[in-house]
Amino acid sequence: MGESSRMREQEADAIRHALDLGYPMIDTAEMYGDGVAEEIIGGVVKGRRDRPFIVSKVYPHNATRAGTIAACERSLGRMGIERIDLYLLHWRGGVRLAETYEAFFRLRQDGKIGDFGVSNFDLDDMEEAAGIDKGLTASNQVLYCLSRRGPDFDLLPWMRKRSIPLMAYSPLDQGRLLGKSVIKKISQDAGCTPSQLCLAWVLAQPGVVTIPKSSTRARVKENLGALDVKLTPQMLAELDRAFPGSTSTSPPGRCWPWWAPRGWGSRPCCTCWGPSTGPSPARSPSTGATCWACRSMRARRAKGRCSW
Repeated sequence: MGESSRMREQEADAIRHALDLGYPMIDTAEMYGDGVAEEIIGGVVKGRRDRPFIVSKVYPHNATRAGTIAACERSLGRMGIERIDLYLLHWRGGVRLAETYEAFFRLRQDGKIGDFGVSNFDLDDMEEAAGIDKGLTASNQVLYCLSRRGPDFDLLPWMRKRSIPLMAYSPLDQGRLLGKSVIKKISQDAGCTPSQLCLAWVLAQPGVVTIPKSSTRARVKENLGALDVKLTPQMLAELDRAFPGSTSTSPPGRCWPWWAPRGWGSRPCCTCWGPSTGPSPARSPSTGATCWACRSMRARRAKGRCSW
């Protein structure tokens, strides 16, 4: 959202329509359109009596103590609101996690955010956060859908045990799932569209919520229909056979980052996700530090939790 000036009014209209239909939450980030998405949201929610629950995120390169606070204040200004309901660290970067959490505590104390959490964290990251978060990490937003079930292996069970909801993005795997023959077949049996089936499956998973991306009124209405889809045990079993999940005895075939689209971090110490421009050298020329994805891959191999 916010990446095309030509789409701006259409995106704003889709958000208004979603709120009119009863959608309770909007997910955004300072990264999306370099802040334009937050400006669009600000224009939509201005003057509404039923302001939705708003989630936003801080860039990793802004996630110092002072930088997180400043980034949050910029987001508040763009949206014209006094509080972000849930504020997330978008992904791990080079800043110490404890420093980012210091900023989260301060922002929460000052009433500028309601709760805080993380995004794209694997189990090792979550365990580190658990040591400093005072039990207050409210969510972890990761890629999770029928075709991307890596969190089933260890992350999701760990989060369920601690009652931390997993917020699933890209529930349609960026549309890749919609052309699958098994998805088409089961959606016909269920009396729904392929996208509604994929959303219904995610919503059927305990401890999981989802944030489907929509930029048109038609898609917004279609997505809402997923709430009415009834998946039978037979349908769920058929989906499990077609898209088997990872378990403690059947680890994912690829290691970190299991949430990433194919091609990101597919080799250790090759590329990492830069601040805004995409892949960048894994080893920083200024600090000599390897990126978070590469460090995590090595750690997972060392612990025997990676078959890559």
